[in-house]
Amino acid sequence: VAQDGMALEYADESLKRDREIVLAAVAQESDALEYADEGLKRDRDFILAAVKENGEACEWADESFMRDRDFVLTAVARYSRALEFADDDLRRDRDVVLTAVAHDGNALRHANDS
Repeated sequence: VAQDGMALEYADESLKRDREIVLAAVAQESDALEYADEGLKRDRDFILAAVKENGEACEWADESFMRDRDFVLTAVARYSRALEFADDDLRRDRDVVLTAVAHDGNALRHANDS
């Protein structure tokens, strides 16, 4: 998985629950998180580690995290497009939007303007 993160799809279930293996896969390819154990995807500490490893991993995190302001701030600091997946209220949050836009001005298109 360190060379092809998507190989996680074919791994034994026990490996899909292994934090180190899944983080190695996510570091190589964020979409590998899709194949991780559902319990890991709901584990806040694990998902924060995954997002720090590869910001795009937030796309596969349990959606409850995208309503968590601290989580979203961490995510948009690593991957400005994470704003697209954030809860509507957070897409209106000035600090969250500014953090995302500071890394990529195009993130503004994902802000909620209502």
